[in-house]
Amino acid sequence: MPLPLEEIKKLIKESIPDAQIEIKDLMGDNNHYSANIKSKVFNNLNKIDQHKLVYKSLKGKMGHELHALSITTEGK
Repeated sequence: MPLPLEEIKKLIKESIPDAQIEIKDLMGDNNHYSANIKSKVFNNLNKIDQHKLVYKSLKGKMGHELHALSITTEGK
């Protein structure tokens, strides 16, 4: 079952409350997304650690309900 865009935002916001999140459905199938996420928690973290925080916030749904997510992160 695909993961709706709003559910992805909700999961990220639960873990990263100050996140500004912009998500696009790349294929129109609720399964292939692109996300741009800005947060203070990303300050002083390298890109790998920033992306790990985002994947952790998805609580194991990546690769299951969520097939593909291209992530762009930046600090505030």
